[in-house]
Amino acid sequence: MAEPQGITAELYRAIVTIVDDRVREIRVTREDFDRLTQTVAQLAQAQARTEQRLEELAQAQARTEQRLNELAQAQARTEQRLEELAQAQARTDAAVQQLVQAQARTEQRVEQLEGAMQRLAEAQARTEERLDRLEAAVERLAEAQARTEERVDRLEAAVERLAEAQARTEERVDRLEAAVERLAEAQARTEQALQQLATQVGALSDNVGYGLEDIARVVLPGYLKQRYGVTVERLERRIFPIDGQQFDIDLYAEGRRGRRRIVVLGEVKARIYAREVHHFQQVLQAVRPQLPAEPLPVLFGYFIDLSAMEAAQDQILLIAAYQPTMEATAPRRRRRTKRV
Repeated sequence: MAEPQGITAELYRAIVTIVDDRVREIRVTREDFDRLTQTVAQLAQAQARTEQRLEELAQAQARTEQRLNELAQAQARTEQRLEELAQAQARTDAAVQQLVQAQARTEQRVEQLEGAMQRLAEAQARTEERLDRLEAAVERLAEAQARTEERVDRLEAAVERLAEAQARTEERVDRLEAAVERLAEAQARTEQALQQLATQVGALSDNVGYGLEDIARVVLPGYLKQRYGVTVERLERRIFPIDGQQFDIDLYAEGRRGRRRIVVLGEVKARIYAREVHHFQQVLQAVRPQLPAEPLPVLFGYFIDLSAMEAAQDQILLIAAYQPTMEATAPRRRRRTKRV
């Protein structure tokens, strides 16, 4: 017969003995058996609760022992902290003694500071007097500032109007830059063609015996047209008699630059230095009264020295016959748009 769960062997045997005795003594009814079974079940539940309580008590005992260990460790730390506090108290006593000595020195310095404060109070009185004068000056400055701000407002309005005009100017400059870029591309093509022409004329000069003046007469009309918008029919030699002297001009032609009439005056030199420029300037000054229109002076040669460029500045065109791009070497001014 299996033992009921939750009942010890001793309890089980005691119950069996009692039951056996009761069976032998009296006749057990069904009702008594049911009550006995219910009693046994209650005893089994009580046993289960007892065992659960014992388990809980064992866990509580373990927690209590752990807490005691923690308290022991805390006690050790407390004793160590008390030792540290005792040492800190000793250091505090020493520091207090030092503070007492420092207090004595501080009181001495306070007495000195009181004297300095008295002197500062006198200086403060003088400073306040100066501040009164400064306040009056600042008030006058404030009035002048108000007038200045009024003028600045007017200037800002003028600047705003200038900015609007500048915006319109920049828009026009953008359009001009685009047009100049297109002209530069056309000029590059023209210069390439002129370079080829100059090379061909140079070869013709070597083969046929043309001189430098002949090269100038062939090259310059097309170059001046493409580069400067100058239209001339034909370049020729011209002699100007002036005061008993004769001034021989290598290249002479009347033409137009846009709507204006001009006169191209040119001199041909193989190598052009500053002295050639100065001599040509003297010739121009002599013949200018006999010219029918504004002159366009040109010096044409194989080689142009730096001294000639400095002497010519922007008054005379210096053109080299075999320069790679047929570029005039006289500096040209570029107009810049000033931004507001």
